[in-house]
Order: sequence, then structure tokens, then C-alpha cells
Amino acid sequence: MRTGPTILHLDMDAFYASAEQAAKPSLRGKAVVVGGLGPRGVVATASYEARRFGVHSAMPMGQARRLAPNAAYLVPRFRLYREVSEQVMGLLRELSPLVEPLSLDEAFVDLEAGEVASDAGSAEAVGVRLRADIRRVTGLTGSVGLAASKMLAKIASEEAKPDGLVLIRPGTERALIGPKSVRILPGVGPATGDHLRRAGILTVAEIAEAGQDELVRLLGKSHGQHLYAMALAHDERPVVAERDSKSVSVEDTYDVDIHDRVRVRTEVQRLADRCVERLRAAERSGRTVVLKVRRYDFSTLTRSETLRGPTDDPAVVREAAARLLESVDTTGGVRLLGVGVSGLADFTQEDLFAQAAAAEEGRGAEGGTVDAAVEEAERGEAAEVETGPAERRWMAGHDVRHAEFGPGWVQGSGLGRVTVRFETPYTVGPGRVRTFQVDDPLLEPAEPLPLVERAGDRGAA
Repeated sequence: MRTGPTILHLDMDAFYASAEQAAKPSLRGKAVVVGGLGPRGVVATASYEARRFGVHSAMPMGQARRLAPNAAYLVPRFRLYREVSEQVMGLLRELSPLVEPLSLDEAFVDLEAGEVASDAGSAEAVGVRLRADIRRVTGLTGSVGLAASKMLAKIASEEAKPDGLVLIRPGTERALIGPKSVRILPGVGPATGDHLRRAGILTVAEIAEAGQDELVRLLGKSHGQHLYAMALAHDERPVVAERDSKSVSVEDTYDVDIHDRVRVRTEVQRLADRCVERLRAAERSGRTVVLKVRRYDFSTLTRSETLRGPTDDPAVVREAAARLLESVDTTGGVRLLGVGVSGLADFTQEDLFAQAAAAEEGRGAEGGTVDAAVEEAERGEAAEVETGPAERRWMAGHDVRHAEFGPGWVQGSGLGRVTVRFETPYTVGPGRVRTFQVDDPLLEPAEPLPLVERAGDRGAA
């Protein structure tokens, strides 16, 4: 492990919800929930104001509405989120050639590789400057963690939330993480955490005290050795640029084992979409789809399928993952699911029939997402736009423009009417609200405006 805290972890604060608050003056300082608004929708992101009511990501939307009935509930706007993410990642790449994106709003940066920091003082200065640049360019806030390893940098950024910076100085690591819950360590999900709890191991220090042999007995050789090393603050994983990766994958560990086969299929579909989002963010395609399943007894199965050519089509990856799932027995329960794509290339040679089928199934979802709940929301709402009654064309939170009143966003729709609040990111104070017929010829969908005003933006508005 390096001697200076020169690995940086950036995590944007409540990214989707914060972007919506920045875009909509009337929602600033108020509870905002982004996700699928249909009967099976789930929360993608909740603002910090909404979190005070107990709302959190991956929660069923119905439960969120019961906890925070007065919050603003919005459908995701992925075009905006991707544009902001590109701005943030651009700032990170100015610091170092080694930037490892984990999602649209999270990444590791090796500051030593960029020769911008070598010790605690210079690393902290870079972190302070980065946070200021992010606010200046995007209008949003991000939390920064600085440490000598990826694990510790991520722990530090969690400590820094929201809108802060935490630096872990070399030599203080074990004292810092020792009293914390085992759940802060990479690879410790709800299932592993519960397994350790039953063995009387609740903190990181207790993992270290238990010793490697006991961890191997409890969790198996690979997992036990890995966890013991992490508890000692030993993490030699390098920051690896996405474009240099041999594969892209995502996985989720579940609080409670999943027994319902339909739910398992749904989770696999979501993971496939998340994987494609990362693939596209890296501007790559892949030929082999991999499914990972960890069952109730901790046994882990992997299945793979090699396609006829590289793809970054979410429909193709979803279909391949679904086929792989059919060969796996999940009746005893599932603790973890993962979907990956390997055999990466810089071009695509997709199955044209699969593309045509995808276009028929659900046009309107622009690629995958970094969050399973978010992508389901976009697909579900897009389907409503295509197949539902006319009034469902206008999705809550999405951008519109009226020929007379200018740009605004949809507050809600129903009974043949759509309510629009006319404001932009640059409006001073909440904008006015007006209601129109859903087929009003003067009202049309619009592109998102940048969150920070640039020359000409106000004139365009």
C-alpha cells in the first residue's frame, strides 16, 4: 500500500435528486424522490430532505409515498444525468490518466499517476479544488475521500457526506475503521454481515481479532482471506481505467434471500441494464455475457454465453442473461446476482434481429443505467408513453416548452390535462404553474437545459 493518501474517491451527493433540485428552483430544499412512478416502481434516488422521512434507494415507490406523501415524485431524466456525469468525469481526467468510473456519479482517481499529489497536503489541496470545480461547472456537490487505498478512500467519502472532504492519514487506518460495522468492508453485504453477526463478529476490529483461520472457516478460503486483509487495512487494488478493463460487471447482494423466480428474473434484467450503462460509459462493447448467482448456501454459480459479435445493446444483453438464468436452480433462495460482459471491443456488430425486437419491445429507454431501480423506472415510463392513454405522454419532471410561455417541466398529468411549472435552472424563485389539455398544439417535449447557465442559455430559454 502506498505511503501517501493519493487515491481519491468521488461520490456525488444524491446525484439524480440533486440534479432535479438544481434544475427546478421550486424544489430546492424540499423532499424529492426520483424513480419509477408506476405500481411496481422503485426509488432510484432520494434527496437528503426525503431521506429524513426514511426514504432510500431501492425502496418500493408505494412505501416511499406513505413515508413522504408531500415529496415531489419525478421520473428520471437520463440525458441530463449523463451530460452532468461527462462534465464531472472530464474534471477527474484532468487530474490523472487513471480514472476508474464505478457509475455515473462515482469514481476512483489515482492522483500519483497524474503527478498532482504525493503527500497529505498536496492531496487535500487537490480534493478541495476538485469540489470547487464541480460546483462551478455543474452547480452540484460531491463528497471526496482521500486515502492510501481504494477501500479507505471510499470509506472516507462516505464519512464526508454530504458535501465534504475526509482524508485518512497513513498510520491511522486501523484505529479509524476498527470500531466500525463489518458492513463498511468491500464484499460484506447483508448476507455475509448476518453470517458474521451469528458468529459474534460485529466490528472490523473483531474480524481482525478472530484471525484469518476463523474467517476462512466461516466464509471459505477466498472470501475469508480477502476479508481478513481488508480488516487489517490491507488493500493493494490499483485504480484501473475502465477502457483498460477486460470485462464490465455489476452485482447486488440482497438483504433477504430471494425465492420468487419472477423477482429473480426482474433483478437479472435490471443488472443487465446497469452493466450496459457501464459498458457504454466506457465506449466499449462485449461479446460474452456472464451471469453470477450466489445461492442461499453460499455456493456460487457462473454461466456464460458468447454472442456472434460484440454488442452494447441492452436488449441483447438482457435476453442472453435471461437465457443463462434458465439453467440455474434458484428455488432454495438467492443471496447475490451479477451480470457481466467480457471480450470487450471498441466496436459493435449486433444481431440485427435482436435490435429490431428491442425496438418493438420498448423504444425510448436510452441505454442502461447505473442504478437498477432507475432503469426500470425509465423503461416502465417509456412503455406508458408508447402504449398508455394520451395523458400519460407527459412524465412528471420531464422538460417541455410552450410556444407562448417558454420552457418548463411537467408537475403531473391526468384526466386529459397536464400541469406545467414554467421555470428553468436560472429562474429566481419558483415559476408559475399553468394547466393545459394534453393535446395542446403549443406544448411539446424539450431537451434539458444545462444546470449552470452558459452564454446564450437564457436567450434559448
